[in-house]
Amino acid sequence: MALRVWAPWPSRVDAVVGGDRLPMARSDGDWWLAEVDGRVESYAFSLDGGPPRPDPRSPWQPDGVHGPSRPVDHATFPWTDGGWHGFDLPAAVVYELHVGTFSPEGTFDGVIERLDHVVDLGATAIEVMPIAEFPGRRGWGYDGVALYAPHHEYGGPDGWKRLVDACHARGLGVVLDVVYNHLGPAGNYLREFGPYFTDRHRTPWGDAVNFDGGGSDEVRAFVIDNALMWLRDYHVDGLRLDAVHAIVDLSATHVLEELSVRVDQLAAHLGRPLWLVAESDLNDPRLIRARDSHGLGLHAQWSDDFHHALHAVLTGERTGYYGDFGSLDDLATALRAAFVYAGRYSRFRRRRHGRAIGDLPGHRFVGYAQNHDQVGNRAAGERLSHLVPVERLQVAAALVLCAPFVPMLFQGEEWAASSPFQYFTDHDDAGLADAVSAGRRREFVAFGWKPDDVPDPQDPQTFERSRLDWAELDKPHHAAVLAWSRQLIQLRRQWPELTDGDLGAVRVDVDHESLVMRRGRVTVAVNIGPGDVTVATQASAIALTSDATTTLSDGCLVVRPDSVVIATD
Repeated sequence: MALRVWAPWPSRVDAVVGGDRLPMARSDGDWWLAEVDGRVESYAFSLDGGPPRPDPRSPWQPDGVHGPSRPVDHATFPWTDGGWHGFDLPAAVVYELHVGTFSPEGTFDGVIERLDHVVDLGATAIEVMPIAEFPGRRGWGYDGVALYAPHHEYGGPDGWKRLVDACHARGLGVVLDVVYNHLGPAGNYLREFGPYFTDRHRTPWGDAVNFDGGGSDEVRAFVIDNALMWLRDYHVDGLRLDAVHAIVDLSATHVLEELSVRVDQLAAHLGRPLWLVAESDLNDPRLIRARDSHGLGLHAQWSDDFHHALHAVLTGERTGYYGDFGSLDDLATALRAAFVYAGRYSRFRRRRHGRAIGDLPGHRFVGYAQNHDQVGNRAAGERLSHLVPVERLQVAAALVLCAPFVPMLFQGEEWAASSPFQYFTDHDDAGLADAVSAGRRREFVAFGWKPDDVPDPQDPQTFERSRLDWAELDKPHHAAVLAWSRQLIQLRRQWPELTDGDLGAVRVDVDHESLVMRRGRVTVAVNIGPGDVTVATQASAIALTSDATTTLSDGCLVVRPDSVVIATD
């Protein structure tokens, strides 16, 4: 077996195999090579005689981030998805989940046991929070350090393949959340190998990943090869790119543009669509414009402005970035134009922010009322169901699933799950654990949350509280919310207007505390005020209503307080 590693920093590299240290030979481009006789069960690299370090491109870390690496032969897995041809993102309903808290087992196989629920709901794809090897047994995954290795506690490489295969067997696409803007601190040995990071740019996590300095060609290849691996070797259908605003690259060809080229090439080779979805707070449409229109060529991005506008209206919160939102006019702008801040002055940022999206269609944006960030980055991890009555939950669901965006639900949202989703970690370094806990408390100052209200991320009970309680599905209150979610998704399937991404065809009118969105033959009327609202309409039937007493007569809808009505021609 051939072992190879890119390591320009050390003057000597040894392969550590079965307790033996085998000298490696330096070749062109600062790659070190060694041929090992026989089968290799595990291996590591010693740099300049130092302790063994995992392979930066390790495909499997069965003993965690500090242990040796193990080879993986991707050709041996018995895939059954030969007939799978991908999923259509513009027509999708996405379901975001976290492997560790989604099922009682907290594993890839545990997710498989619950996939039929996702199918029955009507979702067409799951989006999985990061699974790349991270420290400890539990965590969100955004502090991953072995980017090529599926987390060992979840089930490792074969477990992840089983989950993807099972999704495809049920007609579900798979989007994987990947993190290329930083790596976690624990088990991060990349600095010992080469210039993976640079102090030329700074991010919230410290030195930036080196995408444009000396030695950056191999760092860019490290990231792009990783993305292609998930799509090719694990049959994943798309990648959600975490916080791309923290990817700093002043190269003539941005690394995200290079990634989009390579992914489109792979899609053409595989004969199925592959999707790149960005998370960004830049409100910059260049991310998702086509490359031939001077964009970076990503396929979609999360729409935080829509979330913030919706959340602020329904909850009345005005702290932190919610201070930039709060009116129904903002929500109407989000529904018509995706970005509320498209060159407008932001009080939160104390500057003008964003740029208009131009002729981009709505399905280039993912819309949601909840996601792991907007729930988990609250002090106590409260869901929307903890903050507003069920009537407003129904309003939120209706606007998300009838909006001109790709809708996304966060695990348990569809039944108003009572479990919070809190921030949890499992660091074995006491100093790091304390620093993470202290930093977490500081983050919430702008929102007015008290430090004492922030659960300790290291406490195992913080993780346990965040697990979904599937027994709730048998309780009337939760069953009713689930039925509402299913009906809305069925309605989205039934009416082509609701999957049409033409933002120019979206009509939204606001009158005091009511909002009416018209999408072709479908009218969505929302009333968040204390009294009845009468809406003139050409609709001939009520398709769905959150209040059984709502009436339609003489060309008018009467919408009750805190309710939503969907009427059709």
